[in-house]
Amino acid sequence: MTETTYNYSPAQWRTYVFALAFIIGNLALPQLVHLVPKGGLIFLPIYFFTLIGAYKYGFWVGLLTAILSPLANMLLFGMPPMESLPAIMIKSAALAFAAAFIARKFGKVSLLGVLLAVVAYQIVGMSFEWAYTGSLYAALQDARIGYPGITIQIFGGYLLMKYVLR
Repeated sequence: MTETTYNYSPAQWRTYVFALAFIIGNLALPQLVHLVPKGGLIFLPIYFFTLIGAYKYGFWVGLLTAILSPLANMLLFGMPPMESLPAIMIKSAALAFAAAFIARKFGKVSLLGVLLAVVAYQIVGMSFEWAYTGSLYAALQDARIGYPGITIQIFGGYLLMKYVLR
């Protein structure tokens, strides 16, 4: 059985219900992960539910999650720090676009599709961060330190969409 993807529009109430659910996930998961020293840098939790929302439910669910999650986390918990917010929001928006676009092309939940979405947002995000900070070292932080989180996004995101969100 192939797992369906959806593409909810801003005119549908489901868009806002799913976005709210994924924003709550993106508020709770970072709080848990930050209990581990450098957990946010290692596990990249702010992107997990953005990936799920955009890939499974479409661009608008993903974009709302991508923009509102980091803002809400910063306002409520002070994380991410203000200086990191532009790069995180660009990466999040790139993830929403890439995941929704690839899901639409594949038409189903696919491990290759999830991998491509994560690689795409990382390339866009690293490029932006390098241009923004002027530091290639800072831009490569997700690849240097966050590879466990990238791996969890790919395999955990795929498994969650394929077998839990039916």
